[in-house]
Amino acid sequence: MPTIDVIILAAGDGSRMKSKTPKVLQQLSDKTLLQHVIDAALPLDANLNIVIGHGAKLVKGSVLNQDVNWVVQKEQLGTGHAVQQVMPDIDDNSVCLVLYGDVPLIQSITLSMLIEKAADSGFALLSVVLKNPDGYGRIKRNATGEIIAIVEQKDASERELEINEISTGIVAVKASLLRNYLNNLTTNNAQGELYLTDIVEMANANSVNISSFICDSAKQVMGVNDKNQLAELERVIQQKQVAEFMTGGLGVKDPARFDCRGKLSFGKDCVIDINVVFEGNNTLGDNVTIAPNCIIKNAKIGDNSEIKANSIIEDSTVGSNTTIGPFARLRPESRIGNNAKIGNFVEVKKSTIGDASKVSHHSYVGDSTLGKGVNVGAGVITCNYDGANKYQTVIKDGAFIGSDTQLIAPVTIGKNATIGAGSTITKDVPDESLSLSRNKQTTLGNWKRPTKNST
Repeated sequence: MPTIDVIILAAGDGSRMKSKTPKVLQQLSDKTLLQHVIDAALPLDANLNIVIGHGAKLVKGSVLNQDVNWVVQKEQLGTGHAVQQVMPDIDDNSVCLVLYGDVPLIQSITLSMLIEKAADSGFALLSVVLKNPDGYGRIKRNATGEIIAIVEQKDASERELEINEISTGIVAVKASLLRNYLNNLTTNNAQGELYLTDIVEMANANSVNISSFICDSAKQVMGVNDKNQLAELERVIQQKQVAEFMTGGLGVKDPARFDCRGKLSFGKDCVIDINVVFEGNNTLGDNVTIAPNCIIKNAKIGDNSEIKANSIIEDSTVGSNTTIGPFARLRPESRIGNNAKIGNFVEVKKSTIGDASKVSHHSYVGDSTLGKGVNVGAGVITCNYDGANKYQTVIKDGAFIGSDTQLIAPVTIGKNATIGAGSTITKDVPDESLSLSRNKQTTLGNWKRPTKNST
């Protein structure tokens, strides 16, 4: 195989997006449009050349850990002009594959097949047949079916407009041929631009055999020009993903209301209800249930755990046999143990909640470590921030924190200690003791916790 040079055109401003963000940086699922195209090109083991213009600094900054030859197109004078800017950096013996930064669903296998055809003939293009080809350049063939030209819609005759095979703009051409054709482009067209598609007619005039590959999926070669098209392709991606997940055994209540913007692995018998959004990298154990309207981001959730409705989990882990929510929020670096409970309207931030511990309702736990079997009542707050610095709260095994209590960090609550409701705790509390501070804090060292009646 010859050397492959991928040329991605990403210089346009995307005015129809009506956005300050360059079009190629619009988000589709978990990646920018441009990154989708780059990822499709990477398996080709090719040199990567990206033509930039509008928002050049932003576009360059969005691509990390890739070896890219960045080429600036100072004036946007057409697709042919954009490719011209790259050619000084490309060897004549290379095969150039021209892609577009706003065509995000192109597949690596399709590109590989196109390159194979170009390696044989020197010139190959990708086309697709559309029921409604309006707005696209038409593939013009002769009586024997050979490609002789691509006619842009604005330059097409009425008869040519009836053609439903259209140009995707994606071509693979030997660099020596491409360089020659680009140097002979003219602006003699309705747009007054240098059209890359005009090289097809030049190749035909030179008796070059133009190979073609007709793509079987219109969505794969669909460009994104506005927010409507962006949303359309978002659903295409999500439908493809959810079908694969369900084939792999994931239970999804309504595939039309499912979003995964990243990676998701799951065990057996997991069930996902409507309007759940996965972001980043998520792992579910066996028999995990996620109720409606939850956002799960970079989370690991253990076996038999339940995430109740309207909960948010971000950069956190949840043990097995644990319930979260409803309306709970686990902020980054939260670690919830096994057989635990984080109840409704509870917020946990950068804290460890031990096995069998409960924070049942309307509480905030931040920068804290809770041991095993801790019970935190309603309205409890760990006051971890003094306006300048953050401090730790430690609650040891078996402690009971009464409702409407404020724990002023740094503070440690001892093993099996009890804090009376409505207290403000500013000092460490010993093991096996009761602390109250409704007037001032009082500690009883020999106090015994009440036990349930046997009836």
